[in-house]
Amino acid sequence: MTTQKQLALDTARTLREAGHGVYFAGGSVRDQLLGLEPKDYDLATSATPDEVRALFPKSDAVGAHFGVIIVKGHGEMVEVATFRTDGSYKDGRRPESIAFSTPEEDAQRRDFTINGLFQDPVTGDVIDHVNGRADLENCLLRAIGDPTRRFQEDALRLLRAIRFAVITGFEIEEETWRAIVAHADLLTQISPERIRDEFSRILVAPDRARGLDLLVDSGLIARFLPEVLDLRGCEQPPQWHPEGDVYVHTRLALSLLNEPPLPLALAVLLHDIGKPATQTWDKEGERFRFNGHDKVGADMAAAILRRLRYSNHTIDEVSFMVSRHMKFMHVQEMRTAKLKRFMAAPTFDLEVELHRVDCDSSNGFRDNYDFVRTKKEEFAREPLIPEPLVNGHDLIRDFHLSHGPEIGRILRHVQTEQLEGRLADKEAAYQFIQQTLSS
Repeated sequence: MTTQKQLALDTARTLREAGHGVYFAGGSVRDQLLGLEPKDYDLATSATPDEVRALFPKSDAVGAHFGVIIVKGHGEMVEVATFRTDGSYKDGRRPESIAFSTPEEDAQRRDFTINGLFQDPVTGDVIDHVNGRADLENCLLRAIGDPTRRFQEDALRLLRAIRFAVITGFEIEEETWRAIVAHADLLTQISPERIRDEFSRILVAPDRARGLDLLVDSGLIARFLPEVLDLRGCEQPPQWHPEGDVYVHTRLALSLLNEPPLPLALAVLLHDIGKPATQTWDKEGERFRFNGHDKVGADMAAAILRRLRYSNHTIDEVSFMVSRHMKFMHVQEMRTAKLKRFMAAPTFDLEVELHRVDCDSSNGFRDNYDFVRTKKEEFAREPLIPEPLVNGHDLIRDFHLSHGPEIGRILRHVQTEQLEGRLADKEAAYQFIQQTLSS
């Protein structure tokens, strides 16, 4: 039993002993019925926030105005919410008011039927006021009540619908899907940060390619990442890309990732984002070309991720990977020093995965992928970039050089010789520098 589940059971027991009704609510019930280990356990109770706080004096009341108290223990936190109904949603996110109510009424305010289930924490009995069990059995994602109203209350539910469909593998119920398509514009009410968080969860889900298709087909992606739509119909040379246009290639590459970290998933999504802007027709070669799409794509990726409020670290990593993804074409031609510098990048392991799915989703040629993996094993005996044999102070003190660009050029030249294996110690480096300066 996880420590959070233990905290939830202890909290439920305390509430029961005080005479209050209490259930597991939402995602934890859904996950258990799907045979999954819940990540979080939330409780719904008849106790008011003041009554919960009286029972748990060290609890956090930051959500008390919405009937929510955070109970802490075992190094974990559990959300305890009073059964409630919601007033109008004028900002497309939060109710203007709430009223404490019954479990039946509380279930009706939730988003999707599979998230509207309650469970007795002691007996395990499921309490279903929204027909959620039937939808679970039929693998359907359905909005509770009127789907238009549910999405107007909180437009982020549009993206949550896609995420739940992707992580469960469920089909979106027809009326719910029509409401998503009809009200995609509501997403413009949502902050970039909230969109970013839901989008990120979709991208790292196992069925992320289906998630991308649903975002495109629903019209939602046009509201926050319209550049992806330009990938559709952007033709590529069939001898290199028999799979189809850039969109088909991108979604296929995404599908080939195995539990990717978020920066890698973003880099795969955006690695060819610059192709539509750089597409030209080569009359002599009778093929499309995309000269410079890596550089253009890196700039576009950075702009997109800034717009969605990703961290500077994530932006730098992703745009760097996009800018270098075409360099794998030349790894077998690189001198040892250049190859080692290329492989020394902090993102290199992620870039190798990007290159793998880039190949496997197009022509299938893995020569360069196999080459860098072999070289990685070969170079593993020592650091790719060893400690320098000399530094700038050495050049100034022992060779009487002045500060300036010449020092940088000499140091890089010495490092190249060191990486190539032609210089092994400081004495050899000094001899090399002396010869270089003399010539």
